[in-house]
Amino acid sequence: MRKTPGAVTTPARRRPSRGLAGPTPMPMPMPNERERDPMRITELTSEAFTVPLDRSWGPGVDQQHLIVTTLRTEDGATGTGFSWTPLVGAHSVLAMLRHDLPRLVVGAETAPAGVLWDRWWAGLHEGGSGGITGMALAAVDIALWDLRAKAAGLPLVDFIGRRRETIGVYGSGVNLYYELDELLEQVRRFVAAGHRAVKIKVGSPELARDLERVAAVREVLGPDRLLMIDANQRWDHPTAVRAVRALSAYDPYWIEEPLLADELPGLARFRAAVDVPVAVGENLRTGHQFRDALTAGAVDFVQPNVVRVGGITPFLRIAELAASFGVPTAPHLLPELSAQLAMCVGSVSMVEDIDRASFGALGALAEPSGVRLDAPSAHTATVPGHGLVFATERLTPLAD
Repeated sequence: MRKTPGAVTTPARRRPSRGLAGPTPMPMPMPNERERDPMRITELTSEAFTVPLDRSWGPGVDQQHLIVTTLRTEDGATGTGFSWTPLVGAHSVLAMLRHDLPRLVVGAETAPAGVLWDRWWAGLHEGGSGGITGMALAAVDIALWDLRAKAAGLPLVDFIGRRRETIGVYGSGVNLYYELDELLEQVRRFVAAGHRAVKIKVGSPELARDLERVAAVREVLGPDRLLMIDANQRWDHPTAVRAVRALSAYDPYWIEEPLLADELPGLARFRAAVDVPVAVGENLRTGHQFRDALTAGAVDFVQPNVVRVGGITPFLRIAELAASFGVPTAPHLLPELSAQLAMCVGSVSMVEDIDRASFGALGALAEPSGVRLDAPSAHTATVPGHGLVFATERLTPLAD
């Protein structure tokens, strides 16, 4: 077994216990209580924008959608939140933020975020368990954490409760459609930047193509860097087992989404059939789904996306639940916020930085966030709050 590089804080091949009925959930980190008296929320506003990608992620995926939300209190304090989607649902998220959430949010006092999240979720649950409802609620929850941290005069990391000063960051690419020479050029850039871990896409129609590409990438990386592979739910069970057994010759650190992410019995069977750790979570939407995945013994790394799970509040709950199973968290995308949260959870692996797709790289920020993605590690040094200031004046409004 290869020694894990210093930038990565989780041992390879760590697996949760099987056959558990479920652990006693660990408590969320307790936010620093040096904050002002409760403030009454008087306004919730949201705007949606289109942010072009530097390069298409695949057919029809050449842009991302960003919904920026502002909470304002009676004394003029503000908090900024956001929702995000690369393809589906931006108009629906915006509609829920403008027409459904204000009746729940406006007039509320700034109680601890978990209290308000549970109340707001109960008011939205009729609209669906996760999905669009969670993505809309995420924008408000992120804004509330930003508001409360700024009121306390603390960076978000310190308001939640910092557990570490740095966290490993890995280079990632949406590169299944790249030609081999383009893929290798991207991987060489990751190596030159100092990355000790790299993730590439697999799931080609022909296994031979995946084998050729993974072998070539492993040669560029050498034996001491980590290589993760991501199938993006493209395989059925027999194909996944056959492919991963063949690809295991190149020592992948994990296989991500080999099957449909919510097909938990199948994932558990797959995990038992291969020797490569399984990473799942970007397409799980609720804490209940993560609990079920952990209880089923279907996952070695959980990958919550802070927007898709409903915000910072459920993200922290999911990470602490996973830690109680001995399973580390590897946040999905959005590194300017994900890195801050990774500083605060009990068991964490690495933060994902997709090539030229962070908010900063896309030109979506008006000023640096204070999160430095300096491979192989991320560092945070933000002003009070989360430090994300979106360049709304120069972004393109979402078309009707």
